[in-house]
Amino acid sequence: MSIELYDHPLSPYAQKVKIALREKEIAFTAPMPADLGSGRTADTFAKANPRAEVPTLLHDGAAIWDSTVILEYIEERFPTPALRATDALTQAKVRMIEDAMDTHFEAITWGLSEVINFGRAEGEAAQRLQARGGEEIRSWHQWLDARLAGQAWFTGARFGWGDLAVIPFLNGAAGFGHAPPPATALADWFARANARPSVAATRKEAEAVAMNASGNTLQMVRAAIESGAFKREYRDHRLEWMIRNGAIDIVARGLERHNIRFTEAFQPE
Repeated sequence: MSIELYDHPLSPYAQKVKIALREKEIAFTAPMPADLGSGRTADTFAKANPRAEVPTLLHDGAAIWDSTVILEYIEERFPTPALRATDALTQAKVRMIEDAMDTHFEAITWGLSEVINFGRAEGEAAQRLQARGGEEIRSWHQWLDARLAGQAWFTGARFGWGDLAVIPFLNGAAGFGHAPPPATALADWFARANARPSVAATRKEAEAVAMNASGNTLQMVRAAIESGAFKREYRDHRLEWMIRNGAIDIVARGLERHNIRFTEAFQPE
């Protein structure tokens, strides 16, 4: 059996999949596409995924993309140990949590990265976007704390799908100084989730790529963005967050400088 996962260690979507594979003790390799962020569509990576996004799973000659679809495939193909809840209501709650994290929450941390890591805004505009991001993250912390509702895990009595769908995004927010507030159920969950070997290994990979032996990777990406060699992808929830928070000028500048991209027109096989 050979499983290959197109990956970028800083992608929370790819992190979800790696945590699931590690929880199930499934061996995999995780190459980083050389062309990621180029916006090109006529290359090997884009042939596997027409969105040219990570994660993309290659297994038994099939290419599977979209983190949720990949998780569903992994759960059905490798059912033990189970990560999915056993009852319909908990499964529905987990699906809603995952969708909220993938869209609403990810838009905030992605926007903060645009400002803090990649310098898309400066001065008062940067301060305003950072303040707004912090406010929204605190609101989501409260929402997530309520979702635990006395449970040890978002999936119920054991670590599962709901937990791996949340922890990469909360780790990303913590990297911007927005960890869950102390003395809350969410803070306790956050510590226990990060102590799991599957999560710890995945988190360390992200930390290693953010600061490696050749220098700060984020600074290298920033230079590539400024030159137009790397294009940050603006789509759906990310674009909405920027516009809703008065940053449409950032989008306009990115289009002018050719350092943002949207999903290419879908090319059916």
